[in-house]
Amino acid sequence: MKNTQHSLDKLEDILGESDYTIRYERGTFQSGWCLLEAKKIVVLNKFLDVEGRINTLMELIPQLNISFDKLTHASQKLYDELVSKTPLSAE
Repeated sequence: MKNTQHSLDKLEDILGESDYTIRYERGTFQSGWCLLEAKKIVVLNKFLDVEGRINTLMELIPQLNISFDKLTHASQKLYDELVSKTPLSAE
């Protein structure tokens, strides 16, 4: 995935289509993001550049409870790519 605003918009669309709200705020985020799951709000560090925002969302999206059926076809394809690239955690 290229580090462009268009790529960032596509990642943000996945969250938006699953009823998540994305906010860019400043704060001391150790990983660049904070998740308020009960309210479906993702807060990203506003000082991250486009590349940092993309990398953060690529890491975060597979961990979320995404409503796959609500996604558009293009978003479903991108979501599948993100999930398939995520290494399975050893439990």
